[in-house]
Amino acid sequence: MNTELTSDLKPIRCLEDAIERCQHLGMRLSRQRRFILELLWQDQEHLSAREIYDRLNRQGKDIGHTSVYQNLEALSEQGIIECIERSDGRLYGNVSDAHSHVNCLDTQQILDIHIELPEEIIRQVEAKTGVRITEYHIDFYGYRAQ
Repeated sequence: MNTELTSDLKPIRCLEDAIERCQHLGMRLSRQRRFILELLWQDQEHLSAREIYDRLNRQGKDIGHTSVYQNLEALSEQGIIECIERSDGRLYGNVSDAHSHVNCLDTQQILDIHIELPEEIIRQVEAKTGVRITEYHIDFYGYRAQ
């Protein structure tokens, strides 16, 4: 991701922000690219390229496999969407700003969560590592409460 271009920009928190970022970066906002962005913000899930392709085609949207893959790569490379590498493949999600994940071990679902650690913990990490923390994300794992 080109941080020089995105560091001064507001975080992407909604579909309109994502579209605006595409335009700011000079990315062509094709019909197919818009379909993908709309789906990710509508469904609020982390999906594989195949799931995105299947859902768009079930909705009657005309888009090919190659187009899905190419657009997902372009959007994630520019930091407009999130790409999570997993052992069983990549998942794509709509939130691209700093956030944490809750991994549900029952459903294999990944949930986005914005949390702020207490300043004391940040200072402890900095003291132990000598690194000034500017952003972080945490991965939580667990089972659905019964």
